[in-house]
Amino acid sequence: MSLSPRIRITARAAALATGLAAVLSVALAPATATASDKAALSLKDVPRTMVVYNADEGAEATNGDFEVPVAVVPGNKEPARNIKVVVDASGLKDIARVTKGGYGNCTGSGWVYTCEYGTLQNDGESNAPFDILGLAGVKPGDSGTVTYTASADNAAPVTGTTRMVVGGPTLGAPDEEVKVSGVKPGQPAPVTPEFANHSPFAADRGIALHITSDGLTLNARHSNCYYAGSSPTSAWCLFPTEAAPGAAYRTSSPLSYVAAEKALYGSLSYSWSSDPTRPADHTVRGTGAPITLTGAKDGNYDDTHGEVAVETTVQADYRPVTGTVRGRVGDTVQVRLGVQDLGPGELRDDEMKGRFEVIPPEGTTVTSIPYAFEETNRKWGCEEPEEAGGAFVCDLGSEAFMWAEEDGTSAIVFHVRIDRQVEGARGTIRTYNPYDRTPGNDSTVIQLEASPAPLYRVFLGPWAWAVTAAVVVLAVVLTAARRRGRQRSA
Repeated sequence: MSLSPRIRITARAAALATGLAAVLSVALAPATATASDKAALSLKDVPRTMVVYNADEGAEATNGDFEVPVAVVPGNKEPARNIKVVVDASGLKDIARVTKGGYGNCTGSGWVYTCEYGTLQNDGESNAPFDILGLAGVKPGDSGTVTYTASADNAAPVTGTTRMVVGGPTLGAPDEEVKVSGVKPGQPAPVTPEFANHSPFAADRGIALHITSDGLTLNARHSNCYYAGSSPTSAWCLFPTEAAPGAAYRTSSPLSYVAAEKALYGSLSYSWSSDPTRPADHTVRGTGAPITLTGAKDGNYDDTHGEVAVETTVQADYRPVTGTVRGRVGDTVQVRLGVQDLGPGELRDDEMKGRFEVIPPEGTTVTSIPYAFEETNRKWGCEEPEEAGGAFVCDLGSEAFMWAEEDGTSAIVFHVRIDRQVEGARGTIRTYNPYDRTPGNDSTVIQLEASPAPLYRVFLGPWAWAVTAAVVVLAVVLTAARRRGRQRSA
C-alpha cells in the first residue's frame, strides 16, 4: 500500500531527526504511522537533556523531577485509546539508581517502568515513572541515557531519549537573609550576590547566576546577562570563570534594581549554578559592560538561594474609623469600626495588612461581630479578648475582611449592648501595620452616649420579674397560713 503525501513527509522528517540525534546524542523520532491510525502521539515536551544531580551530592542525591509528558496531537479523528508509556532507565546504571515514583499510575521495578494514561483526545498527561538516586564516586560530566516509548491502541508508537548528566559542584549561597531598608522608589539600589564552592570539584564549565525579584525591577545593565522582558524581574548571567574548590566569590560590582513608586517592600532571590544553560525566556541582553567575579571572604555559604528583603521609604498610613455607641440602656446597637488606609504605599500581602484593636467603652458588652463568608454567617469577625476588659483583635488579612475594603477603608460592624450609663465612658480603637510611620493618628476614642432605659423596660427587666415572683410567693404563703388558722378554729 502506498503512503499518502502526509505520511511520506512524516517519514522523511523522522529520518532527518534520527540523523540529527546521532550528532547530538539525543533521539526523538516517531515511528512510521499507517493510514489506519486515527490518532497521533507526541513526546516533544520531554527534556532532551537533564542535569540529574550534582557530583558532590553523590549517594545522597535524590531527584523526582523527571517526567514523561505524552501529548495527543490536535486534529485527531478520534481519541487515543489506552495510552501507555514504557520507560527504560538501564542506561543510567553507571551514574544512578532508580526506585518507584510517580503519582499512582506507574508500575514496574528494576530499570523498566510503565505508566498508563487511559484515553485522551487533544490533551496530554504526565507522570514521573521513578525517582533517581545518586551514586558515590561519580564525576562532573558523567552521563547515561533513558529511553521511553509511548503507544496507544490506535496510534503508532513514538520513542524518545533523554541524556542525563551528572552536574558540576554545588555552589552555595549565604545562609542568612540580607535586610535592606531606606530604598527610595525610582532610584537604583545595589545588590551584590555571593557564593562559595565547598565541594571537592572545580566548576570549570562557567558559572551561572540566576536572580529573581518580587515587587522590584532589575536594571538590564550588563552584556553577559540576559533578562526576561523589557521590565525584567528575572536575570541570568554567565561568567566564564572557574570556581576552585574551597573558594568564595562575589560579583565584581553590584547589580541594581528599582522599586516602584508605591512599593513598600520587595525581595530578591538568587542562586548559582555550575550548569551554564540559559533559560529560554531570558532573551533581552544587557547593553553595558560585562560584570565579572572576584574573590570574597568565605563564610556560611551552604544555602541553595541567597535572599534579600528590601524595605522602601514609602509608608502606608492607617487612621482608625470610629463611631459612637449611642442608645438607651438595654439596647443592642451597631457601630462600624475599622481602618482607613491613607497610603501612599500599597500593601499587597494579606499577612502585611496589619490589624486594629478595639476596647469597648465601660458599661457595654460586645455581643457579636458578624460577617458572611462562602454563603455562611459567622458570629465573630475579630478575636475575642481572653480577659474581661481586654481588646478585640481584628486581623485585616483574615476572611472577615476579604470583601470588607471599599475606597481604602476596611471596617466591620460591632453589635454592642448598652448595659448601664457610665458618665465619661470611652473605648479605644488602635491601628497597626509594619509600614505605618505616622503614629500620631493611630488611635482614637469610641464614645458612649447612653440614655436611661424606657419605663416599660424597667418593669420588664429581670429585677422586676424577680420582685413580682417574690410577691406572688409571699401571697401564696399568707393564703396558706390563713387557711390553716381557720381549720384550727373550726
